[in-house]
Amino acid sequence: MRWRGRRQSKNVRDLRGTRTLSNRRNVRLPQSRGVRRASGGSSLGLIVVGLILYFVFGINPLTLLNSGSVSSFQQPQTQMQSSSAMNNDEMTQFVRTILADTEVIWTEIFKQKGQDYPLPTMTLFSNQVRSACGFASSASGPFYCPADSNIYIDLNFYQELARRFEAPGDFAQAYVLAHEVGHHVQNVIGVLPQFNRARRSMTKRQENAASIRVELQADCFAGIWAHYTANNNWIESGDLEEALNAAMQIGDDAIQRRIQGYVVPESFNHGTSEQRQKWFKRGFDLGEIEACDTFSTKDL
Repeated sequence: MRWRGRRQSKNVRDLRGTRTLSNRRNVRLPQSRGVRRASGGSSLGLIVVGLILYFVFGINPLTLLNSGSVSSFQQPQTQMQSSSAMNNDEMTQFVRTILADTEVIWTEIFKQKGQDYPLPTMTLFSNQVRSACGFASSASGPFYCPADSNIYIDLNFYQELARRFEAPGDFAQAYVLAHEVGHHVQNVIGVLPQFNRARRSMTKRQENAASIRVELQADCFAGIWAHYTANNNWIESGDLEEALNAAMQIGDDAIQRRIQGYVVPESFNHGTSEQRQKWFKRGFDLGEIEACDTFSTKDL
């Protein structure tokens, strides 16, 4: 991917190198805090429901929603150290560049529809972090918190993506970030606030089903980012295959098969490998937000 030498986003908080919280247990998550709704958000033409809290490749987000706690942080307390070297490393420059790409692309998409696109913030952290949605550890993977419009990521996750999930490559890494930005788009257009109300009357099975549609829509939104990235001639040979491979490796069925040797379809909450590839590719091929309505279609 051609990313070097391009604009980098300024909407980044770097908390690495600061003292983290000591080990905690049974930390309470805040109860259903109001999520800001962008004015006119639903006018983008999607009648959808969504998920208020999302943790990408780790624990089931619905478990956090229902239990209201995060338990057993295993990361040790770190020592205070200077972040001056870290905040200029190549990976930091990379994610700043990808975030800047999404800012330009989604701002233009919203502008075409007569809407403003409020920019999210990306927070870089190490080991564990406190967000407006509660505490989380690096083991939870990258996540988006709608309560503060922040994308949280420990950049060490990308090593796990390549090693544990067998999904190397800079475009695979960019796909992960673009997926999280997709959740921000969902928050802006009213998806996440709608689900926060609707889930109160949902069964567990219904919540899982809605979660899958939310995640697949975020994959499709990531595909839209990739569509415009390709139009700008920033994609190189093999990049699309990297993203599709990542989508395959992080499907619910692939992860369950890798971890426990068998799959339990009724526990899926992100989508299968085939579904994740399909919806990313749909966004990539069509490049239109209306093409990402995973909530109306019966054929995921």
